[in-house]
Amino acid sequence: MSKILIIEDEPAIRRVLMKILSEENDTYLVEEAEDGLSGMEKIKNTDYDLILCDIKMPKMDGVELLEATKKIKPEIPIVMISGHGDMETAINTMRMGAFDYISKPPDLNRLLNTVRNALDKKQLVVENKILKKKVSKNYEMIGDSAPIHHIKEMIEKVALTDARVLITGPNGTGKELVAHQLHEKSERANAPLIEVNCAAIPSELIESELFGHVKGAFTSAIKDRAGKFEAADKGTIFLDEIGDMSLSAQAKVLRALQESMITRVGADKDIKVDVRVVAATNKDLKKEIAEGRFREDLYHRLAVILIKVPALNDRRNDIPLLIEHFAKKIAEEQGSVAKIFSKEAIILLQEYDWTGNIRELRNVVERLIILGGATISEQDVKLFASK
Repeated sequence: MSKILIIEDEPAIRRVLMKILSEENDTYLVEEAEDGLSGMEKIKNTDYDLILCDIKMPKMDGVELLEATKKIKPEIPIVMISGHGDMETAINTMRMGAFDYISKPPDLNRLLNTVRNALDKKQLVVENKILKKKVSKNYEMIGDSAPIHHIKEMIEKVALTDARVLITGPNGTGKELVAHQLHEKSERANAPLIEVNCAAIPSELIESELFGHVKGAFTSAIKDRAGKFEAADKGTIFLDEIGDMSLSAQAKVLRALQESMITRVGADKDIKVDVRVVAATNKDLKKEIAEGRFREDLYHRLAVILIKVPALNDRRNDIPLLIEHFAKKIAEEQGSVAKIFSKEAIILLQEYDWTGNIRELRNVVERLIILGGATISEQDVKLFASK
């Protein structure tokens, strides 16, 4: 259930908000506080999914509560409740981190849409944090070769800036590892890293996926929905396979980079976003530009920093370390003891032509562990890792 806290000193407004939310959705667990100080105590002791907070209150006003909450529980979206004379303050609170504001008396549709959107964003943030804990170990950069040392040095220099990064390299080389390292070593590490595989989303849906949509924007748009750029606010968005993005979507991404503003599909209202963009592609974007499939102005916006991830064939000295790493991870997944690869087996694997790069090597290591002997031998490699 979604836990919602209403902090409002006017009993009549508090009752209206409680009634609307309780009757709208039986999965909303709604609590109330009559002033900022008691509201703050509840926030300290309870994990809420959303807070609706009046601006003018005794003991502790809404602005003070917003500032205090953002310090201790920054992930909770806070919607400010503003009287007629509080509108300027309400707008200023959004610059301070409030999700949105609603006016008194509350408009039913506006209130419910704002609540749904805030809870959607909170859910995305929570899911991202859980995933981040689970997968952070999956994004280690394994290797001791000169190309990998160079990439690690680039990441250390670039991560703490907000410079946009374009990562290039063949499929299966680990471009997403670079994106994760850039985010985790940045000052945005506590905010979301939102990944978008541009090649996996149909061209007619990519704009809605990136920028969101309003109810009725198209046939299946049954409610307002935040897009990936909004979900990544204050964090990083990773646009993988950006070379496959439609020209129409490219134009909107360019605007988002130029103005830090996005517009949901079917909406007129602009939404300000603070997002660092990291993109990746296996295509030659300069060739795509020459052939009219990629915008040159977008390329120059994205490619402030270029990081090229080498093919596995160009870093064969890293193969022994990668084999050891994968053998340990596969053993953990299977709940078994990691198998040892003989020196001869490793040498033979180093000689292979790894057209599928690290992804292919990982698959081969898993196959050898399943089908090979207690120690993976040269013969096992010849039998089970044939190209």
